[in-house]
Amino acid sequence: MKKTIFCALLAIFSLTALPAFATTTPVTATEATPAANTKLTEEEISTYRARVEEIRDMDKSELTASEKKELKTELKDIKKTMHKDGTVIYIGGSTLLIIIILLLIL
Repeated sequence: MKKTIFCALLAIFSLTALPAFATTTPVTATEATPAANTKLTEEEISTYRARVEEIRDMDKSELTASEKKELKTELKDIKKTMHKDGTVIYIGGSTLLIIIILLLIL
């Protein structure tokens, strides 16, 4: 009895999962990353960094909630742009810990 119920549930779940992955149009690699080949110039990087410093130095206590939200989205966009270009290198905490342990061992 348990085996029959298990098989029935397995069939139901496997048949309902297929439409979730179906798309109307296939996405190619060129459509997904159109700006992957563009590199940021030093001038653009310096303007982004200056804008980030300007936002950090602002007095945010007098801003409204919508203005704060706009600043936050602007910072996120700048961060995505910098990470996409590869100018910012991120090393996670666990990766850093493994590197330190390997250096101590060697």
